[in-house]
Amino acid sequence: MPKRKRKSGLRFPLLSICTFVVNVFVICSTAAHASPRVEQAINSDWRFKKSDVPNANKIDFNDSQWQQLNLPHTWNTQDVFNDDGYYRGPGWYRNVLAIPKSAKGKRVFLRFEAASIVTDVYFNGTYLGQHRGAFGAFCYELTPHIQPDGKNVLAVKVNNTWVEDVPPLRGDFNMFGGIYRPVLLIITDPVCITPLDYASPGVYLTQTKVNEKQAEVEVLTKIYNTAGSSASVVVSTTILDCNSETVTQVQKKAEIKAEQTKDVQQQIKIKNPHLWNGRQDPYIYQAKVQILKDGKVLDEVTQPLGLRFFHVDTKQGFFLNGRAFKLKGLNRHQDRPGKGWATSQADQDDDLEFFLDIGANCVRLAHYPHSDYFYSICDKAGLVVWAELPLVDQVFDTPAFTKNAKQQLIELIRQHYNHPSIIFWSLYNELGNYRQCDNPVPLLTKLQALAKEEDPIRYTVAASNDTSNRFVGMRTVADLVAWNTYPGWYVGAPSHMGRHIDRYNRMDNFKGFCISEYGAGASVKHHQQDMKRGPKTTGNWHPEQWQAIVHENTYPDIEQRDFVWGSFVWLMFDFPSHWRNEGDTRHINDKGLVTYDRKVKKDAYFYYKAKWSDKPVLYITSRRHVERTQPLTEIKVYSNCDTVEIKVNGRSFDKKTTDDCIARWTDVKLKEGANTIEAIGVRNGKILTDQCQWSCTKSAVDKQDKED
Repeated sequence: MPKRKRKSGLRFPLLSICTFVVNVFVICSTAAHASPRVEQAINSDWRFKKSDVPNANKIDFNDSQWQQLNLPHTWNTQDVFNDDGYYRGPGWYRNVLAIPKSAKGKRVFLRFEAASIVTDVYFNGTYLGQHRGAFGAFCYELTPHIQPDGKNVLAVKVNNTWVEDVPPLRGDFNMFGGIYRPVLLIITDPVCITPLDYASPGVYLTQTKVNEKQAEVEVLTKIYNTAGSSASVVVSTTILDCNSETVTQVQKKAEIKAEQTKDVQQQIKIKNPHLWNGRQDPYIYQAKVQILKDGKVLDEVTQPLGLRFFHVDTKQGFFLNGRAFKLKGLNRHQDRPGKGWATSQADQDDDLEFFLDIGANCVRLAHYPHSDYFYSICDKAGLVVWAELPLVDQVFDTPAFTKNAKQQLIELIRQHYNHPSIIFWSLYNELGNYRQCDNPVPLLTKLQALAKEEDPIRYTVAASNDTSNRFVGMRTVADLVAWNTYPGWYVGAPSHMGRHIDRYNRMDNFKGFCISEYGAGASVKHHQQDMKRGPKTTGNWHPEQWQAIVHENTYPDIEQRDFVWGSFVWLMFDFPSHWRNEGDTRHINDKGLVTYDRKVKKDAYFYYKAKWSDKPVLYITSRRHVERTQPLTEIKVYSNCDTVEIKVNGRSFDKKTTDDCIARWTDVKLKEGANTIEAIGVRNGKILTDQCQWSCTKSAVDKQDKED
């Protein structure tokens, strides 16, 4: 392995794991040639069998009776809801690849964005290799095995069985099996930006110095030559603005010996840069890197370049581009009903819209690397991203486990290195409380050193819930610490959040931290008036009202403490977790602010929207609690309006200003039968309205009348 040549610490061993750029733009080069790199989706006409099939890797194997399907695909869309468990085992995929004739004399690669968990790949009967890990991309070269005039058969065995040396070993989520992200055929010139570096772009943009006056960026390009002889090339890097106009360009000559990978480094300076400034102004340049020989473009890769600088102050919190920037966000899992992890870009676009609608400025992508597409749309939307390594709950102190954890960390960083939205690389989530966990400190120390070697610019962070200090020093390994804490749900009362926060700050020597998880479960089918205590968390009764009460009481304690540099609600969407038996549906974690099917935004969603969004918000809570058994009730409205008033059956009640985006009217009496509840808000002179219907039984009204 060659020694690193620059401070970014990126090391570049020649591996069978390949590089690919998901967001490749075909842009005319300075030499007026289009990029010769070709990408072809290999997502249709697959054959699949959910079992281990002998000889399925052979070219002449008969798969005509297998299921025909398209990617992305998982075999666990339904059985994760079975009480007797879901299938964790092998499955086989086969496809006949159409290698274009234009690929003659070129190099051909196949890139999988992800397959879960262990994947073995065969091409024309030749074993290409094995990838171990459910979330990272990987790629193999097909070139020497292609049959130009024959059938080119791809056979892939995927196995989602628990593996003791491949994290995550445990977690409150399902491990779906299958090729659940896209597959691409990539065709390049023999001299190309290498597709053999942990499925990364092969181009690395390191922002060594950024301020409002000037940005300095190191561009590292890895060029691989299989042309059979030495190649004299020019590496041309062009920075384009959002209108594809050239901002600056640098060129450098390089001699690439045959069968050699060479690192070419360039320095870019941009005066008066337009900064990537979160949701307010997510400005993105493009860095177009071309390899030219005798004026001809051999290869081209374009990557996003969002220029920004940031830091965390132990007392004043997170700063973006020199300005205080309190991080206000939520967690996300990647599941979808009927699809599991096999989601489309349209699904991911839809998920992003919820974060934008609620007014969040950041997202924690738990508990593993998400699709590169989702990082890309976060870049464009201006959401700050916490990207996570799948080291959850449990580790084994073995060489094999350490090796795979390192591999997955390198994949995470290199594959997503250029996304401006990513500010934090998370090393782990909730290690230490599970009794069968080995001491993670030696492993974490190695991972921290590796992360800083790969990327010394961004922060590493860890999400802890370990108040016992079972493993001394565990929380001090990463650059930053965060806490998962659930007052009002798993521990104490909602009002205890403040004391928890102050205790954590003392424990960590007043260094400041983030709340990486907090919240409560909620069913939109369960309702209870006048709640004073929380329900049993493991029980089947999870009233929607209690979730709202928890967030109303916990978030202000987070908000008012500057040393808490950010917070992430657990979580935006309900998601499946096979071992859970609580709430209204078995095998679902219902702490989301939105139901699993994305159809219902729970009450607490609108609390945060009123707090965070610039859009006017007026929302009557408990609207789904239609059948009332107590005529005297509180009416609570979430709003960011200047004033709010209500009408009950046409009768007006006092106009109120909202306190912490909440307006309340107590002891409002409902009549027998149907009741119409109206809210009227005024914001900047504009009138908003909301309405719902409740009913009350005659017996309840009669009883209240007697008491009155």
